[in-house]
Amino acid sequence: MNTMAITETVLTGERADLFQALANARHFLRFTVRGLSDEQAAQRTTDSELTLGGLVKHVTAVEKQWQEFIVKGRAAMAWDGVDFSQMPPEAIEAFQDELRMLPGERLDELLENYAQVAARTDALLADVDLDTVHELPVAPWFVDKQWSARRTLLHIIAETTQHCGHADIIRESLDGQKTMG
Repeated sequence: MNTMAITETVLTGERADLFQALANARHFLRFTVRGLSDEQAAQRTTDSELTLGGLVKHVTAVEKQWQEFIVKGRAAMAWDGVDFSQMPPEAIEAFQDELRMLPGERLDELLENYAQVAARTDALLADVDLDTVHELPVAPWFVDKQWSARRTLLHIIAETTQHCGHADIIRESLDGQKTMG
């Protein structure tokens, strides 16, 4: 059975709101990349390394990592405790490759992977105890010491929404198309 159909018919209250907010953000990201060729999706249109295909890859990777955090806690975060000022060049390049399409990557495959990760997050949202708390990994950008599953889902929503804005700017720079207008 389709996870989205289960989620829409079963979830109520807070879970339904979280699901809908995430579904809306995902929709706008997918809508922004509609009709693009692989070449367009891989094209940089600003000084940033970001590309539309790269944003789809990045949002997919971030959502997958945080869904693992919800289940496994801090142990799921490979970068826990990493001294970012001492990262080797190959680690930095691997991170940057997450923000761009590489030769041979196809937008339709990136979107399919995103849909699969999204379905797993949706299933998790339906069943997880939203009050489950995990200690956050050590990183300079975390002010808080821990997040609940609820807060982590809110972070996934915020991350997706933020990158929808980036995608909109890149798409408008690419061919004049706008997501909202």
